[in-house]
Amino acid sequence: MAFARRHAEFQALNTEVLGLSIDSIFSHLAWVQTIKEKFGVDIPFPIIDDISMKVAHAYGMVHPGASDTSAVRAVFVIDDKSILRAMIYYRLSNGRSIDEILRLLEALQTSDTHGVATPENWKKGDKVIVPPPKTQADADARKASGDADCVDWFFCQKSL
Repeated sequence: MAFARRHAEFQALNTEVLGLSIDSIFSHLAWVQTIKEKFGVDIPFPIIDDISMKVAHAYGMVHPGASDTSAVRAVFVIDDKSILRAMIYYRLSNGRSIDEILRLLEALQTSDTHGVATPENWKKGDKVIVPPPKTQADADARKASGDADCVDWFFCQKSL
């Protein structure tokens, strides 16, 4: 339900949400209907049934040696080139943090757009890490430019 409630925030980040479950399409239909009736929440994204567990096994969602066929809760960030950029696994007993998933998406997009890295707990508007120079000429140019706050030649931060 949390992904549905915050779906507009994912759309604002040009991100598609897709659900996948090893339950049948009939279970999904009942689940979507019950969520709407009991909680007043529409599920605005597709939910794929993976009753064969082919996709779940391919992405490691059914852990080897598990005592049942319950898939773990997982989040996969796959970019527009079909490259897996991030994956987060949760036990069935623990919910996902939508705030963290949105933060991660913003961090990945910022890194891609600006060629920078983001430090721990980074949020939009925070300083980013400038990659270290690869040549002495680049190091000298960085030092002379003053565009970044540098602790040393290899660690510089800047605001975007």
